[in-house]
Amino acid sequence: MPNEPKPFSVDVTETESVTAILYPAAKTARLAVTMVLGHGAGANQNSSFMRLVATGLAARGFDVVTFNFIYSERHRGAPDPKAKLEACYSAVMNSVRGHRQLKTNRLVIGGKSMGGRIASQVAAAGETEILGLVYLGYPLHPPGRPEQMRDAHLKLIRAPMLFVQGSRDAFGTPEELQPLIKAGKLQATLYVIEGGDHSFKVPKRGGVTQETIYEQIMDEILRWVRSQE
Repeated sequence: MPNEPKPFSVDVTETESVTAILYPAAKTARLAVTMVLGHGAGANQNSSFMRLVATGLAARGFDVVTFNFIYSERHRGAPDPKAKLEACYSAVMNSVRGHRQLKTNRLVIGGKSMGGRIASQVAAAGETEILGLVYLGYPLHPPGRPEQMRDAHLKLIRAPMLFVQGSRDAFGTPEELQPLIKAGKLQATLYVIEGGDHSFKVPKRGGVTQETIYEQIMDEILRWVRSQE
């Protein structure tokens, strides 16, 4: 039986706090690594995808922490401004580092779409005490707007990065990412989900179940993190 998720509160400012959830690592597989995952713009930490990934990674030995950004905690639709999103992510990281069950763990950060992008911006701003970053569908640009690239800051990140990207992701395909990784000399690994969209959904005609795709993604994350040790 997996350990039960444990909600806790994170103070972001003197007047604002958000809910985070710790998914404790399976005791038989514990890695002493905390994975902090931010959610995407359109769904909070209780989305089926976030819960599936958090539960699956915890079963593989990660202590996983998800959280709501302030706007989603307040049940608002539009994401907060950039600085507020980054402040929230940083506050969660600081809380994790002081958490009695997690403070001796190494730290990996990332998230789904926007959550991963905000993690990358926090890392680019000078965060160095991390083992790596995991992007679950990096939003390289808005759909249909490849001129609005969100990659300039990536070259400032000193930690290794794992991009999990669907081959038909409207927010940025692997073909768009690969030359940027090469040109920026990024310390990055690109894991491609063939046929996958921004949420890694694949056509049924491909012959691979959606459950298998998700399991493969989590297995790759585990393999990649172990390779950074």
